[in-house]
Amino acid sequence: MGKRSTRPAEPILHVDLDAFYAAVEVLKDPSLHGKPVLVGGTGNRGVVASASYEARAQGVASAMPMVRARRLCPQAVVLPPDFEAYRAHSNRFREVLLSYTPVVEPIALDEAFLDVGGAALLFGEPVAIGARIRRDVRAELGITCSVGVAPTKFVAKLASEAAKPDGLVHVPVGEVPGFLARLPVRALWGAGERTAETLDRLGVRTVGELAAVSPAILERVLGEAAARTLSELAHGIDPRDVVPYEAPKSISHEETFEADQSEEETILREVLALSRRVAARLREDGYRARTVVLKVRLANFSTLTRSRTLPAPTDLAADVYRVAEALYRGLPGTRRRIRLVGVQATGLVSAGAEQLALYRGERWGEVERAVDRIEQRFGRDAALPAALLARRPRHGPGAPRA
Repeated sequence: MGKRSTRPAEPILHVDLDAFYAAVEVLKDPSLHGKPVLVGGTGNRGVVASASYEARAQGVASAMPMVRARRLCPQAVVLPPDFEAYRAHSNRFREVLLSYTPVVEPIALDEAFLDVGGAALLFGEPVAIGARIRRDVRAELGITCSVGVAPTKFVAKLASEAAKPDGLVHVPVGEVPGFLARLPVRALWGAGERTAETLDRLGVRTVGELAAVSPAILERVLGEAAARTLSELAHGIDPRDVVPYEAPKSISHEETFEADQSEEETILREVLALSRRVAARLREDGYRARTVVLKVRLANFSTLTRSRTLPAPTDLAADVYRVAEALYRGLPGTRRRIRLVGVQATGLVSAGAEQLALYRGERWGEVERAVDRIEQRFGRDAALPAALLARRPRHGPGAPRA
């Protein structure tokens, strides 16, 4: 009987697709290869969701206002997001990762943690697995990824950032302190701008300097919980396990208007469009929702949220919109100037978890599923309710969040 294998010392991988949205847009249109590409909201209030490395070389970064990005890189090609394409490529990305281990924790469409501690007998050491994943992603998706290999999730994430673009960085256990020491304090999870400013006043600017500070001093300036967390991370301590995929808790879409809106008809038309997108995602992912949430951000940036639980779970846009419309009409005040509106479905259950009730309106469900098939073949909005024919083109990023 053979000797039982031991768990590798650095079993955690963080895999991150490089400039994912922009890379997919280049795949869709190869003429964009080598050009600066920006993906995001194309209106005055839009933000950069993804920037190709050609654009990043000009100082553009994700989450930057699109107006500023255009000033920095006036020659950039600016495109609205195509989340159907991104989800399709993300699903293929997930399949590549799952071919090596079932212990995959998706973080977003374009990144995930893996624990390959149990895969070494089949595929080799974690570094070799990381190299194979990079080759497979390039072959299967046509885009590049960066991989961090480390003993913990936190260090693996930092390693993949250091590997960008299109690289692999391995941080052995014994080299963790040295790898972390030279990084800025803001590289630590939970070290926001205010925390970094507080530490800066103490003369602490790097992770190495933070690791040398007495825990008692940190507690006095940061509080017990924050001090403990940051001190542990500064020493490379991160006990969190990789958690395999879990069902989403919600599905939502939102839209930022290019100009503040006060016309009820225009706002409700957007609510209808968002309800359709939420319901389509529910059906695509195999869920029904018990609760509908409406989010409204006013011109003064205050945010109102209202929710209502349905008598029975639904995956139909007609049901979602009916509730969202009622929630909107129930908001206080009149002639509100609205900056953003969002629709969310929560309390998700598997589509097969409950019996179909006759009163759910399955005839209408058949109509919506027929529209799904039309859009799958001819693209989003190939079939629309008449109420949306007059809707102006979307300008905000409208990213889905689960």
